[in-house]
Amino acid sequence: MVKTFGDNVAVDGVDLTIPRGGIYGVLGPNGAGKTTAIRMLATLLRPDAGEARVLGHDVFAEPKTIREKIALTGQFASLDEDLTGIENLILLGRLLGFSKAAARRRGLDLLEAFGLSEAADRQVKKFSGGMRRRLDIAGSLIVTPELMFLDEPTTGIDPRSRNQVWDIIRTLVDGGTTILLTTQYLEEADQLADRLAVIDHGRVIAEGTPGQLKAQVGSGALKVRVINPADREEAAEVLRTALNTEFTREKDTAALSARLGAAEGASAGLAALEEAGIGVETFALGQPSLDEVFLALTGKPTEDEAAQDEAADYETEEASA
Repeated sequence: MVKTFGDNVAVDGVDLTIPRGGIYGVLGPNGAGKTTAIRMLATLLRPDAGEARVLGHDVFAEPKTIREKIALTGQFASLDEDLTGIENLILLGRLLGFSKAAARRRGLDLLEAFGLSEAADRQVKKFSGGMRRRLDIAGSLIVTPELMFLDEPTTGIDPRSRNQVWDIIRTLVDGGTTILLTTQYLEEADQLADRLAVIDHGRVIAEGTPGQLKAQVGSGALKVRVINPADREEAAEVLRTALNTEFTREKDTAALSARLGAAEGASAGLAALEEAGIGVETFALGQPSLDEVFLALTGKPTEDEAAQDEAADYETEEASA
């Protein structure tokens, strides 16, 4: 798929095959094209080139059929602030063809399932961020979808609410819904996704299971913390010589880290530090994190803003719609 806005190529040939069932994650920095790709698959934007089929239906020829089978929860809650929780769900149910009584029953069931029963008669403007996000997802489930697009569903909410949303997502998958999840949170992708695609500058630059992507970076991630921060530079030189790799200075003034091509030689580094008389507080070898994978693939950490902010893309899309 390809989508441009003026001179900005938001999606530059994204090509994916996503199986039914489970959770498929899409990672990328701001401005990478994640939201634009989701909006095309959800038939909210028409691709400028390429083709796409969702649940076997063509996005160009059968958008109405696709919309009947999917749900979309965007980055921002699509709720009426002045209505209560139950009033929002009744409104959505009525728009989807439910009778008033049936819409109320479905709304109450969803509020209970999402732990929001006590807030049913509270105006949404008085909800916390996590409560709004849960209500927003509940609204997407008035009719249970075959496929649900979740576009950065936990942005801006606290860790406890994030865990609650994760539990909701897992429950949806257990019930047979396929999830396509975009996120900038590496922990979220690691916790939830069965497979991942990394998108940067509108292109897929890597795809696979979290384990496969981590294996691309190296077999081990070595982290060292010396007792005396003044010894860090000497420790970096000793380790570079012993292990033939460069070490990164962490924000912690006593810490160093490096990726190792082979984990077996790490013990040589510890022996070299001991021989040099450098005290070590911690010396840990583990699998690379998705943060390290992302940095290796894109050349920037996930929190780094790309030159073209996706929020600006969204405003351009709205103006073009």
